[in-house]
Amino acid sequence: MSLASTPTRGEQRPKVVPQLVTLGLLAALALALLASVPGLRGVVAQIGHVSLIWLALAVALELASDVSFVVLFRRFFDRLHGRDARPLAWTEQATGALLPGGGAGGLAIGGWLIHLTGAPTDWIVRRSGGLFFLTSAVNAATVIAAGLALILGASGPHDFALAVLPTLLVGAVTLAVVALPAIIRSRPRTPAWIRAISAGVQDAEETTFRRPNWRLLGSLGYLWFDIAVLWLVLRGLGETPSVAALVMAYTVGYLANMLPIPGGIGVLDAGLTGALALYGVAPVHAAAAALIYHAIALWVPGLGGLLGYLRVRPRLVKPGLPGRPGSNRVRAATTTSRSASSPTASSNASA
Repeated sequence: MSLASTPTRGEQRPKVVPQLVTLGLLAALALALLASVPGLRGVVAQIGHVSLIWLALAVALELASDVSFVVLFRRFFDRLHGRDARPLAWTEQATGALLPGGGAGGLAIGGWLIHLTGAPTDWIVRRSGGLFFLTSAVNAATVIAAGLALILGASGPHDFALAVLPTLLVGAVTLAVVALPAIIRSRPRTPAWIRAISAGVQDAEETTFRRPNWRLLGSLGYLWFDIAVLWLVLRGLGETPSVAALVMAYTVGYLANMLPIPGGIGVLDAGLTGALALYGVAPVHAAAAALIYHAIALWVPGLGGLLGYLRVRPRLVKPGLPGRPGSNRVRAATTTSRSASSPTASSNASA
């Protein structure tokens, strides 16, 4: 069966619209809870004090973060035609924001949609791994820099648990992951799943250092613009934490998003609120900022992904049409590389 075959009617497709409706209902319930519980009414009051100008700027920064991911996505999935890579990148971001599992869910759905374009599975897995590990490396480097800034005296907590320990843990994990390809080469009997992880790390390293491209700047914008959204919301509430403290709080707060809750509703809000409070933000401001930030970080990529999916879906579900996304280009590139490396193919061509 061809890699480009279309799923049967019994197979599941991403249900983006029902997800958006469900999340809208959950958001309405959350706002009703905030308005009804006496201890939380101060949070609602703080949200109401934020200027529309600050909110518009925050939305613009979130849009810049999402566009940065699209730029980076096109660097890794360069065999796809641009008009199709862009909506696929938006769709992957939306599924990552809306579905349980966060980024892992986005990678899975994005890989499946790319598979429908006719791209080889091994190429999708390798490039998806490379994309994931490059963005993770930028996250790790940012956290380490923020931790070192706190240790050296930047404004914020300087105790071991909040400054030193996270920096040490992230640094140790980063070194272990970076060294993985070299370790694998010396151990030929390594399990296949570890080799798959190593292939993603190696792809990220090769793409970054051996084949640099301006699109790699998207990995910086994807994270830094998103952190800037949270800073801008806090600024609109009258809080101005240091950049180092904000980065650490952002990272610690996002650990809650590992729980398999659709859209991170409730868990990300609680995680960010607690983390911001730990790093010096007033609790009521922390809760208000977390709710506003999460709404922006959920709906901007969610709506963009919905539009992207609606744009690309007609070509994904109709095999054999000339407009099918990227299939000709992907197939041609794959066939060319295989033919060039095959002696049989060369001899047949010369014959």
